[in-house]
Amino acid sequence: MLKPTEKIWHNGRFIAWDDAKIHVLSHVTSYGSSVFEGLRCYLTPSGPSIFRVRDHVQRLFDSAKIYRIEVKYTPDQLVDAMVELVRLNGLESCYIRPIVLRGYGDVGVLPVNVPTEVYMACWEWGKYLGEEGLSKGVDVCVSSWTRIAPNTLPALAKAGANYMNSQLIRMEAQTNGYAEGIALDEAGYVSEGSGENIFVVRHGKILTPPLGASVLPGITRDTVFTLAESLGISVTETLVPREMLYIADEVFFSGTAAEITPIRSVDRIVVGKGSRGPITERLQNAFFDVVKGNAPDRHGWLHPVTRTPQPVAV
Repeated sequence: MLKPTEKIWHNGRFIAWDDAKIHVLSHVTSYGSSVFEGLRCYLTPSGPSIFRVRDHVQRLFDSAKIYRIEVKYTPDQLVDAMVELVRLNGLESCYIRPIVLRGYGDVGVLPVNVPTEVYMACWEWGKYLGEEGLSKGVDVCVSSWTRIAPNTLPALAKAGANYMNSQLIRMEAQTNGYAEGIALDEAGYVSEGSGENIFVVRHGKILTPPLGASVLPGITRDTVFTLAESLGISVTETLVPREMLYIADEVFFSGTAAEITPIRSVDRIVVGKGSRGPITERLQNAFFDVVKGNAPDRHGWLHPVTRTPQPVAV
């Protein structure tokens, strides 16, 4: 259950959590016309820090551009607002959700005379696939639902409408007793989970589907590339056949919500030894060392949340 916080940012000002409302006939409610992001703020020895905030904000703007949604704020303004949002709500670690949506105006499909609304909220959120999943792995299935195809809905955009596809994948998995589902692309190759990118380990090398396989360009996905390189582990973007999931030595998810979560079985076929593998564990340790401030932040990934009020330009 979502635990409310005190403040939400809306179009340049902070409002009460319960005042963050839209009209039922807002464009977004009928047509899913929103783009959004998900970020995590971690507690470090020097205080709360938001992980890769500028990369997330850039992807938000990229998504909006793809869907021809104009954002009247600059990336710096949204970064500053996000930092102040976390500070105002007094959270040491949290999940942050910025949303850009088409609001109340005309109700036709063509979004003319429709204002753009920008909201940002944050709240405490634990491990997406469970604490145990991080150490022991999760059981997943290959979904009967195919990932959105090219030239239908743009997979490079993190858009609300796209996640109707994700809901079908996740609900089917849960109904059948799995923690998550893996979708194939229109050609039958591995794409991604309902809200996670996927990596396969075979003979000490990591394989992951390319963006052309209807894959969202994940920020944590990119983090895995960088961490793997620093650990001397090869990562290759390539088409991944479904059956590779069954014969892999290790398989794991990545994502802001899922972080780095091992997969112990696919379609009830045990992956490797049925537990977190050594490469997944090394990447997990490297990831959490960085985000929790226990290792040098060589890439400037952590953006500190100051304890004193900061000016928020709008």
